[in-house]
Amino acid sequence: MSELFDAVDALVASRAALPPPAERKRLRAAHGLTIDEVATALKVRRATVSGWESGKTEPRPPERDAYARLLDKLAELYPAAPADTATPAPDAAVPATFTAAPAPAEARTLSTGEASEAAVMTATENTQTPVPVAAAPAAAPRPARTTRTSSTSRRPGAKKAAPAGGADPRFENGPLAVVDVEDGQVLAYCTGGLVLDVPAKSIPALVDWTLREAKLGAPKLAGPGKDADPLIVLTESALERYGLPVTLTEEEKHAGRIPEGHKVIKQLARAEWKLTKRGFGPWARIYRPATGSERACVQLCIPSWNALDTRHWGKAGQLPPAELARVLGVYASGVMTPRGSTAVTGLELMTALHPPTRASEPDATGKRHSEHNPGSLGKDAIDPMNFPPCEVPDGHPVLKDLPRFHVRGPGEKLFEEAYDWARPMTDAECTLRHLVGIDVNMAFAAGANGLNVGLSEATHVKAPAFDPKLPGSWLVDLSHVDLSRVKVGKEWVELDGSLLPSPFTPKGERPTGPAWYATPTVAYAAELGYEVRPIEAWVRYENGRYLDGWYNRLRDAYLATMADLGVDADLAPADFLAEMDGYKARDPELAVVTTAIKATVKGGLGKLRERPRGEGWKPGEPWRALSRPTWRPDIRAAVISRTRMNLHRKIVKHAAFTGQYPIAILSDCVVYAANGESPLDFLPYREGKPLPGGFKLGINPGLVKHEGTQTVLWGEEVRERFNAPALNLARYIKDGTVTDVDNGE
Repeated sequence: MSELFDAVDALVASRAALPPPAERKRLRAAHGLTIDEVATALKVRRATVSGWESGKTEPRPPERDAYARLLDKLAELYPAAPADTATPAPDAAVPATFTAAPAPAEARTLSTGEASEAAVMTATENTQTPVPVAAAPAAAPRPARTTRTSSTSRRPGAKKAAPAGGADPRFENGPLAVVDVEDGQVLAYCTGGLVLDVPAKSIPALVDWTLREAKLGAPKLAGPGKDADPLIVLTESALERYGLPVTLTEEEKHAGRIPEGHKVIKQLARAEWKLTKRGFGPWARIYRPATGSERACVQLCIPSWNALDTRHWGKAGQLPPAELARVLGVYASGVMTPRGSTAVTGLELMTALHPPTRASEPDATGKRHSEHNPGSLGKDAIDPMNFPPCEVPDGHPVLKDLPRFHVRGPGEKLFEEAYDWARPMTDAECTLRHLVGIDVNMAFAAGANGLNVGLSEATHVKAPAFDPKLPGSWLVDLSHVDLSRVKVGKEWVELDGSLLPSPFTPKGERPTGPAWYATPTVAYAAELGYEVRPIEAWVRYENGRYLDGWYNRLRDAYLATMADLGVDADLAPADFLAEMDGYKARDPELAVVTTAIKATVKGGLGKLRERPRGEGWKPGEPWRALSRPTWRPDIRAAVISRTRMNLHRKIVKHAAFTGQYPIAILSDCVVYAANGESPLDFLPYREGKPLPGGFKLGINPGLVKHEGTQTVLWGEEVRERFNAPALNLARYIKDGTVTDVDNGE
């Protein structure tokens, strides 16, 4: 019987309300305890306890039970003064951005009784604002949802106070909500643990409620931009309630939408709501034409229709509503409210930070007009049919006069892609014990940082003098660049060029003649000490650092999320490696956000050169993506070029200083042979300081982390098994599993 009582006590403790973060710190200090002592007693890291006391994170079982018991005992010994015990008024307002999760008893829990915990970082401010949420009555069968005194409430509630911290009152309930049906009631799970009643009985009514009552959305990211539309995520039970299929048929998956004749689409039409050209699919946009500055638009996300691609969102689509709201909320606050796939959102973020138009100064009659926003990719800046032939992909209308089966070579086509290179190991390398892979953090984001890109159409120039500050595409012969003797800084150094990949081709092969290159590639050839003489070029005289704001926002979101996972930007090398070991298991939901942020970087850059997606397209005809001002294959090529040059520069400096050469490179992963299993066994750190200009361990974009370690015997056995001496081992270094084989040709 005592075991049953212990189990009941533990169950009660697991759902007990925790005091607010400031009170937790007060109780610890009142008893003279240090953070280290509490961390040791609970068998967690010091940073974890610090996060609980600052409100950045919330404890999770089983540590939560013990922490609650500790605080309860301390509260008995050191009761708070009356002024300290004041509780938020019922239905206190929730600001539009959140920096701390409410205590489990204050947030709406799942039907299973599991408490939802949220830790969402603010999207636009560095300051932190507490999130007041009404506490649940003790007699309630489950924690009470926050309600408002309006027609949407299912029971009366006190009027909300003004939002704290100066948050926009229009969006006081956050950027999004996950709509679910529980015990016959439709509930909207918002960020920060807030839950709203949803009275809507149809999709048109849900859209109306979202715009009129829900107070969802987010402020614009730039002055001339637009506020983010509210996002509504529909769970499977919500789909059933509103007459939508839980899953799509194979035909509907192929079409990417439900049929136009579906009853829900007819309901929307009768209510005078419209759908975008992509129809009612996994990411549906429902709107009415804007009147003046007023927008009426709601974005729907349907996870069971594969809206949240598992490659980028993991198992987020299968999470309970409160947990899913937390994951999407963290992403929305750091990056932006999702507008579709991570690739679509990455592209939309560029536009949100640099809107193509702005309001002009008042004219003689006092009216303002739409005009080009300087520094942006304006609607009329570049004609999609007027790109240089070397920059466009096969099938573009500019190439319609080429013979049908013509294959363009390096002298006709700009081909800047990521590395896929490998070589056989030397005899000396075979005597070492391990192959160690290092991976560049957010390599393509780092490549975009500070990059000068064109903001206007290209100008054709014959025999130009090369200008490293001028973005463009250059036809130049770089076959004379000899990697056996290059400049590193101001000094010429001798290297074994046969063990290095060429920086000028993705496969690492030395060029054999003139080829088209983006500006960063040609600039690197000059940096290595060799003369470059372009034959011709397409250059853009109007240019700017268009991607800087995009990079900064994604970097900040990534670093903040990794810090919440315990991996800070200022860790010493050994500590960094230790914290990165198993970091995803500390909070799998936040780990999903980091993956989504990285996918946003790569996907957004990929969208700059989006290819045709069916729709009856034929080579030589325009496709839908060409109508976007953000269809910019030249910018994509420049980012990839700069990323590849950045990596090669580090490889050359490492080789010049240590005599070590890479075995394989795949995109942003590099494999070296070493006697130990750690990157510290071959990276030349001296007194904790890395080689200047070389590889440095850390979480910031451009720094490296440990990708994986295998034995040299494993590498040789795999290559021998598949008879591929140049098999790219970087593809398999993470876990050693060989799923597909590239013979290296």
